[in-house]
Amino acid sequence: MTQDVDAMVAEFGGYSARLSDTLAGADLSGIALLGRAMRECWRLGRSLYLCGNGGSAGNAVHLANDLVYGIAEGNGPGLRAHALPANIAVVTCLANDIEYSEIFAAQLTVFARPGDLLLALSGSGNSPNILRAIETAKDLGMETFAVLGYSGGKAKAMADVAIHFPVDDMQISEDLQLVVGHMIMQWLYRNPLN
Repeated sequence: MTQDVDAMVAEFGGYSARLSDTLAGADLSGIALLGRAMRECWRLGRSLYLCGNGGSAGNAVHLANDLVYGIAEGNGPGLRAHALPANIAVVTCLANDIEYSEIFAAQLTVFARPGDLLLALSGSGNSPNILRAIETAKDLGMETFAVLGYSGGKAKAMADVAIHFPVDDMQISEDLQLVVGHMIMQWLYRNPLN
């Protein structure tokens, strides 16, 4: 039993080291650009739209919550943050009636306005619905950001600002999406509009 626990602890330590090393070696300037754009979006009453698939969809919902409420405490109303994967009725309608690659782009066409922001969360950077969302956002006059893992995929070149963590591990990629979001959330909370 002790050997099993020791082996698990070693494996968990390896995961922790990969996460830490990836973050320590990262260029954080893209995160600063995203933070600045989000603060300006907040100041002007514009909207931020977040999208992602699977765990990244969960992260989009989580971060929207942090930005709507978490930064607002004592700072007035929060940022108008919308997680595009959150409304399962809309997502399944669009996937069924149009196609899955349009589930985010079609929502942006309805809701987004020039000057709004898109934050795409993707491990691979190659999901067709993520690429369509970035393309549509640009067509609508939005500024586009992406938090990406692996090689960054096609989204790395498409997004106005790509925050790329070159790690071939989906779970660490998804962890880093939340780390980026939480860094900015805390910075916004400490740097309110008033």
